[in-house]
Amino acid sequence: METGIHNTSEIGRLKKVLLHRPGGELENLMPEYLERLLFDDIPYLREAQKEHDAFAECLRQQGVEVVYLTDLVVNSITSGEVRKAFLRQFLDEADIRDPRMRECLEEYLGKMPDREMVSAMMAGVRKSQLRQGSGRLGDFLPGEGDDYPFAVDPMPNLYFTRDPFATIGTGVSIHKMHTATRNRETLFGKLIFEHNPAYMHAPRWYDRGEVSSLEGGDILVLSPQVLAVGISQRTREGSIDTLAEAVLTRSQTFKKVLAFNIPKTRSFMHLDTVFTMVDRDKFTVHPNILSSITVFVMELDGERQMKIRQEEGRLEDILKEHLELDRVTLIPCGRGSEIDAAREQWNDGSNTLAIAPGEVVVYSRNYVTNRSLEEAGIKIHTIPSAELSRGRGGPRCMSMPLWRDDP
Repeated sequence: METGIHNTSEIGRLKKVLLHRPGGELENLMPEYLERLLFDDIPYLREAQKEHDAFAECLRQQGVEVVYLTDLVVNSITSGEVRKAFLRQFLDEADIRDPRMRECLEEYLGKMPDREMVSAMMAGVRKSQLRQGSGRLGDFLPGEGDDYPFAVDPMPNLYFTRDPFATIGTGVSIHKMHTATRNRETLFGKLIFEHNPAYMHAPRWYDRGEVSSLEGGDILVLSPQVLAVGISQRTREGSIDTLAEAVLTRSQTFKKVLAFNIPKTRSFMHLDTVFTMVDRDKFTVHPNILSSITVFVMELDGERQMKIRQEEGRLEDILKEHLELDRVTLIPCGRGSEIDAAREQWNDGSNTLAIAPGEVVVYSRNYVTNRSLEEAGIKIHTIPSAELSRGRGGPRCMSMPLWRDDP
């Protein structure tokens, strides 16, 4: 059965990709609440949109079909009942404790056309928006201890479409995110993969109802047989057990899962901030993991029972062994300079998006790493990133492949 998804590598020719153009959610960022919303700074929306449009156009010029999250969500609202259930679950998970506030939100969002409603869900709802048209003075004055300005928090991380769900083979994993702030993002994936006619038949490798967290930036499809997952700040080992069991027992091609144990810090947030695949035998890498790394190899034995063994060694040796390569070239972020690597890692110098073997999209600001890529024979397409990079994510973070040709 056609699932609408085909993603068996990191480097196969990219044919179709999901993006989210930043919207009003960025204009609902406030300095006081940046940590709550997982941001370090406030991007300027107009410039961020220009940069994102340049990213999308760069992909189109290379023959990639670009689809947008809002469009997929709207096209997944296939009936009045689906819409009601979607709005109800959204409000359930928005932590609306005041019955009167929930009633106001149901009325406010419920009377909007589908596209406007979805955009408002993403942007967040200011309490001042609910007060418009009120004839009571008390509605305009905060109650005691109630000076928080939002009825519903914004979702500013949405333009990082890599994380809420991941395409693996012909199926999808819909994630339980590490933080409540981002977990609501996965509602959009749930709607798409349950109701969108093009994607509703995709097998589910993981579901947002699981108890431990899993995020898409920690998932790298290294080959049709090998899946890599990071044990990170945001992905727990129990989640990897569940994902590996599903993928290895039910997919058509995958034979092993490599679980990489990476530092649990914000600068090493996900596995794809530590290394990404740019060609069949070439990878970008953060210099701090060049000496040694621990990986757990997960495979099924002859009786279809999970077996796990621990390996330690150089990343290049681990990749050579499991991808059956004669040689591996690791391209260090910042050319290995302690200072340049730290600066460009912070701005996702290792977070490249491969659109074909040996051809990647990168941020222009990471010029030291980009020069190393070119010297290694990699063709690069640079995009502007002064504002987009403030969200701490690169081209790979901002994209979810829906269809790649086999490598």
